Amino acid sequence: DAAAFARLVELHEGMVVNLSARLLGDPEEARDVAQEVFLQVYRMLGRFEGRSSLKTWIYRIAVNQCHNRRRFWHRRRRDREEALDEGLLVERASGTREGTNASPYEAARQGERARRVQSALLQLSFEHRSVLVLREVEGLTCEEVAAALGVPEGTVKSRLSRAREAMRVRLRDLVEEGATP
Repeated sequence: DAAAFARLVELHEGMVVNLSARLLGDPEEARDVAQEVFLQVYRMLGRFEGRSSLKTWIYRIAVNQCHNRRRFWHRRRRDREEALDEGLLVERASGTREGTNASPYEAARQGERARRVQSALLQLSFEHRSVLVLREVEGLTCEEVAAALGVPEGTVKSRLSRAREAMRVRLRDLVEEGATP
């Protein structure tokens, strides 16, 4: 049913694009991956077994597509390039947009904080980054993250702990700056 599939895309497209942007660090690539994800969802929807929620199944496809894209980049040395549209990613990650009531100083400060967080996130291994984004940004439970990644729940908890610690170390000065009045 074309209308039902259009509704499915409408409901989950933002989630897939945001997840892909955070995992890949490039909004344009994220949009490309989102298209691939929904093509794969369309082709495989008849094989969806319902062992997890549809949302978790789509997350799993999205993470796998991002992982495949990262491996593709790595083989072609593209992983060392910077995204041209980094400002858009930072804007989305920080939640700052034109027209908000924040002062220019506060907007710049939030933008810089978001850039540093995104940079630290992109320094993590793909496995740690995907667990952290799915749990902390997307709000999935550890059980849902395990289902989305196809790993045991204990592995999710271990990776999550290591990812949090790595982010804490990379952003220590940012956290300390926020703690002082």
